[in-house]
Amino acid sequence: MSSAYLRSSSSLVEGSVWLIISLVLAIVGGILVYFLFLSKKNDGKFTGFVGWLYDFLSFKKMFLEALLKITYLIVAIYITLSSFAVIGTSFLGFLGTLVIGNLIARVVYEFSLILLVICRNTTEIARNTKKSSNEENK
Repeated sequence: MSSAYLRSSSSLVEGSVWLIISLVLAIVGGILVYFLFLSKKNDGKFTGFVGWLYDFLSFKKMFLEALLKITYLIVAIYITLSSFAVIGTSFLGFLGTLVIGNLIARVVYEFSLILLVICRNTTEIARNTKKSSNEENK
């Protein structure tokens, strides 16, 4: 066997071993972080960066809305600018791409944001219902 083959198989084995070690460490670390850091008793306990990290890891703050808005702006600008590539071929194609392309992008992003608003409102209703039932039980 050539030395290049032995080196490549050796690095493949080392890479595979590291992948297995990474998987085991990720599982153990995820379980520890979940039970030690993200437990309900720590809710509202942290401030500053650790508080932000707690909210981020426990999904109290949704970052998808901001990400969707940014990607919508990028897509809308791209559709608008790329529609000018069609203007030399067909003016109607240019207008169609400009208007209909941006309209379709807007509708898709609005439907995505509607799903997020429904999720947020449902969570708020559940939180308020839980508070009112706890107050009635006291």
